[in-house]
Amino acid sequence: MDRLISELDRALRAIAGIANAARESPARDRPEAELDATERSHAAALMRVNHVGEICAQALYQGQALTARDARNKAALTQAAREEEDHLAWSAERIRELGGRRSLLNPLWYAGSFAIGALAGALGDRWNLAFLAETERQVEEHLTGHLDALPAADERTRALVAAMRSDEAKHRDTALALGAAELPEAGKTAMRLASKLMTTLAYRI
Repeated sequence: MDRLISELDRALRAIAGIANAARESPARDRPEAELDATERSHAAALMRVNHVGEICAQALYQGQALTARDARNKAALTQAAREEEDHLAWSAERIRELGGRRSLLNPLWYAGSFAIGALAGALGDRWNLAFLAETERQVEEHLTGHLDALPAADERTRALVAAMRSDEAKHRDTALALGAAELPEAGKTAMRLASKLMTTLAYRI
């Protein structure tokens, strides 16, 4: 019962945008750029997409940790989730600074991602870790695209995205070191399509 209450609390906090970063924001010492209205709106929308990605990450890791069998894998997933919570807090803060808003579909993103994470964990730890590794690889690729798309002068947002990308690469390497299997190409393609749908909707809604 305590575990259930704890997981429910984490879910509600993630959806409501209540997250506390254990690490200081990488943007703390970066100056605020003078962006025009279009650039500011675009940067805020990109950070909304990233915030949705962190909502999904929290749900995925919770679902995966809930069904993971090996204690070492559970610990790795829990640690990754904690670092992703930093990303959640950083993204929310930057959205506010840019005058944007969080996605209206966050409850939907969370519920769907939790179900996917729980299913991945139920398939066994090697496939659980395979899903984690591929997720992080695609997120790293996605964040690289955001660095290319963000206004060059927006050092605060760029610093956040670069730090998040570094963490995602570390999480992928951890999953591979723990024995992740290689996902079939069909699985990777399905993940890319789902990610494309999520990012397109989150940019606007």
